[in-house]
Amino acid sequence: MEKRKSASRSGGEPEKIRLNRFIANSGVCSRREADEIIRSGQISVNGKKVSDLGTKVTLSDDVRYRGKRLAAEKKIYILLNKPKGYVTTVEDPHAEHTVLDLVGNACRERVYPVGRLDKDTTGVLLLTNDGDLTGRLTHPRFNRKKIYHVSLDRILTRDDLFRITEGVNLEGEIVAADAVAYADPEDRSQVGIEIHSGQNRVVRRIFETLGYRIKKLDRVYFAGLTKKNLQRGKWRFLTEKEINMLKRGAY
Repeated sequence: MEKRKSASRSGGEPEKIRLNRFIANSGVCSRREADEIIRSGQISVNGKKVSDLGTKVTLSDDVRYRGKRLAAEKKIYILLNKPKGYVTTVEDPHAEHTVLDLVGNACRERVYPVGRLDKDTTGVLLLTNDGDLTGRLTHPRFNRKKIYHVSLDRILTRDDLFRITEGVNLEGEIVAADAVAYADPEDRSQVGIEIHSGQNRVVRRIFETLGYRIKKLDRVYFAGLTKKNLQRGKWRFLTEKEINMLKRGAY
């Protein structure tokens, strides 16, 4: 069996990693966002500013962002059952409440929401300082499954139900749900929708385009995570099993 690689190569030279990965592992941002930071010249390595995206560094290099040295943080993973009225942006001068207000005392590390739920949407939200994982969970090519429970202002017709699975034109782009069904056979204004699209407010826009008003929108599933046994407005740390599941990309 092949031995796991050590921190050094066989010749004694320290192993190098891409600079954007180093930045993401420090908890500053995702890899994609790190690329923009590098391009803008805000990163220095051992006292020299760098802007080359191909730059590689060792774990012992002095990497700084805006003058502050970066180091690998302990990775934190928090699952929140988001309540209505909280925004998922980290800093919003116009917001009365952000989701960080709910988890502010959870850890000393600074965590960030993975993706966005709008102010009036409730449900499953992951917060972490793991930039690599954030990138994998939010990039469109990984097709992370999301399921929402939608409460409409009126009954969803069968014709519109089929239209949602076939595709709805949203500003020139056809967006289709992976699956949609009535959540309650006695109340066809209650709908479950499974979708991979990462477009902003995509579920609301689908139903609004068809002439419906969403009364409540609750995300019940995201990338294998659910809000089971987690009350609205409460949070918990992910289990090791859940963290490993996310990293394996099983969902």
